[in-house]
Amino acid sequence: MMRKGCGSGLFIIVGLVMVVGMAPIVGYALTISGNNVGIGIDAPTQALDVNGNARVSGNLTVNGSTTFSGPSSFSGGISGNIGVTGNVTVTGAGSGIVFSDGSIQTTASGRNPLQIALLRWYDANQAGNTFSTGTSPSAIAFDGFSIWVASQTGTLTKLRASDGLNFGSADVGTDLSAIAFDGANIWVVDHGANSVIKLRASDGVPAPGSPFPVGNNPTAVAFDGTHIWVANFMSNNVMKLRASDGAPAPGSPFPVGNNPTAVAFDGTHIWVASLNSDSVTKLRASDGANLGSFSVGDRPGAIAFDGDNIWVANMNSATVTKLRASDGANLGTFSVGNTPVGIVFDGANIWVANMNSATVTKLRASDGANLGTIAVGHAPKGIAFDGANIWVSNSGDATVSKL
Repeated sequence: MMRKGCGSGLFIIVGLVMVVGMAPIVGYALTISGNNVGIGIDAPTQALDVNGNARVSGNLTVNGSTTFSGPSSFSGGISGNIGVTGNVTVTGAGSGIVFSDGSIQTTASGRNPLQIALLRWYDANQAGNTFSTGTSPSAIAFDGFSIWVASQTGTLTKLRASDGLNFGSADVGTDLSAIAFDGANIWVVDHGANSVIKLRASDGVPAPGSPFPVGNNPTAVAFDGTHIWVANFMSNNVMKLRASDGAPAPGSPFPVGNNPTAVAFDGTHIWVASLNSDSVTKLRASDGANLGSFSVGDRPGAIAFDGDNIWVANMNSATVTKLRASDGANLGTFSVGNTPVGIVFDGANIWVANMNSATVTKLRASDGANLGTIAVGHAPKGIAFDGANIWVSNSGDATVSKL
């Protein structure tokens, strides 16, 4: 049965339904509650355009060209040529979204297909390799192909992620404390020079105007899609720089708590962990407006976003705090190793580098359950995910571990 509202553009499809015809079906909202619903089965050129909310609870098969431009929710199976420009909610264990570049975002099962292909999800294959870097490696980042390691001695090292091949090292600063990738360039925070360095990821060539001045003793950096955010430890603020040319954004810098040490972007907001305020500050990325501060553990030193929540590593508490990103509500505190100083999300789990335990702790992001502890090198600090493997910079060994 199909019912079309006279003026609302609403389509409701219930039961086992087949919609045929050659003309496009255009509506503002679509609700499908049946199973194995077919659209365009007998008319391959038929199109369906849904401009409003789409709610599909049955399995949906599309032979025509179908576009969902509003927020959409799919709880059944989906197949066919479907284009979505709005938000998509996919539920069900093992479900996922395949993107045009071939990458896959999984959901409830918690298993990354690339990890499975490499057997990285299997407990017996967690021990990884170790590769040499500069002295006292402090921060680490992945650019889609290579791993970049920043050293406290000012050395930047580039490794091939697939096998750890060293592409070379260069002295680019004085005391490198943080690193981020903007899609084309590597941004490195020079704690000792009160600056941030922009390098072309393809060959390491410095960008025009680099390095760019920031506040006193910068310690962390994040990219929001347009701007680079730098946390300035001794200035108690964060600097917002235009990624294209390093120019400060209007209103920058923005005040935060005492001694900011970590920064993360959640898609809309910037979250800043302040070491000596035992709190994180939420800023609106568009204009830096302060949307509130939220208490966490003792001396928060690292921060990560899991798609829904903010995770904060508390150095003196040997814990991580989970905050709901929408409102900052505390969703729990979970024990890890001694002095957690690095944290990253792998699509299903939270990984925490414990500096004074020489370990990494793996927590299930959904509920914080401890999934195990893995030994790495001495004094691990930075941690990154390359799509299949976890990389850890071991500041006491001049090495990185690939797990």
